[in-house]
Amino acid sequence: MSKTVIIQGSSRSNGDTGKIVNYMARKYGFDVIDLKSKTIGHFDYHYKNQDDDFMALITEIIDRYDTLIFATPVYWYSMSGILKVFFDRISDLLHIHRETGRKMRGKNMALMSCSNADDLKAGFNMPFYESAHYLGMNYLGDIHTFLVNNRIDSKVLRRIDAFVKSVEEQQSHSV
Repeated sequence: MSKTVIIQGSSRSNGDTGKIVNYMARKYGFDVIDLKSKTIGHFDYHYKNQDDDFMALITEIIDRYDTLIFATPVYWYSMSGILKVFFDRISDLLHIHRETGRKMRGKNMALMSCSNADDLKAGFNMPFYESAHYLGMNYLGDIHTFLVNNRIDSKVLRRIDAFVKSVEEQQSHSV
């Protein structure tokens, strides 16, 4: 069982974010869940979308993994819409699936963002950090990545490797 999963939330499974995710998965043996391949409806207060993929997916994530790395492109200075819908649906765990939601406590969360330059605006990680805190999870940090000429630059590779090392060290201390 892999203890770490990358949850990719991008409109292009094989875009820039996907290239970074694939590098991390291959090098470190992380599992990957591509939210683009799932049917997850928007949060609604009447819980009419309980037959979509969300509950089965979040239950699998909670049961199988200790560390969740959310991977998102930067769309309009924020996380992708696909990932935002996933985060919004965590509200289901706070209202109608509380026992499942309580199992998030003590798990680890990290963030990998990707854009076309090394220019991430301050505060991008705030929704992730605060969500982890609210859910009783350990926030292990974040990294911003980008591609140069459609390739992962050596500077970015070193940054990714340092990030993963840090996540793994913190993960071993939180278990």
